[in-house]
Amino acid sequence: MTKIKKAEFRPDDYVVYPAHGVGKIVSIEEQEIAGIPLELFVISFEKDKMTLRVPTNKATEVGMRSLSSPDVVSKAMETLKGKAKVKRAMWSRRAQEYEQKINSGDLISIAEVVRDLHRTDDQREQSYSERQLYEAALERLTREVAAVSGVDEAGAQKQVGEVLISRAA
Repeated sequence: MTKIKKAEFRPDDYVVYPAHGVGKIVSIEEQEIAGIPLELFVISFEKDKMTLRVPTNKATEVGMRSLSSPDVVSKAMETLKGKAKVKRAMWSRRAQEYEQKINSGDLISIAEVVRDLHRTDDQREQSYSERQLYEAALERLTREVAAVSGVDEAGAQKQVGEVLISRAA
């Protein structure tokens, strides 16, 4: 069973780790932890200056996945064009739901958060926590769009921004 999972990810592959977004597998290394030999994916998150080690046999269990396909990215872009669905629940409840969607690692869910929290210039000001969630979701979305479409992050941010602006028009 572990043989199948090992073949799924290779060094230099870009992967999505739900809690941190897009990272690059730098290597696969053997380490002994508590007397047990473990094989680990070493994932580098360049932007966050962070390295994560994930046991190869637990990678899919923790939700690590390869990058979305281009059609999932276009579905996410379509999601951005939709009308914001803001529930009338208390902010703490909504914030919790947004946080879960962001940490799910699912690109469509992240796009929903960006769509729901996006504000145009003529709309009311966002609260600090609202802005934090929006920026976290936007960053995750643009990083994956950039990695999938092979453009830099600024280019991906421009793409996403254009979709959000076209929605408002």
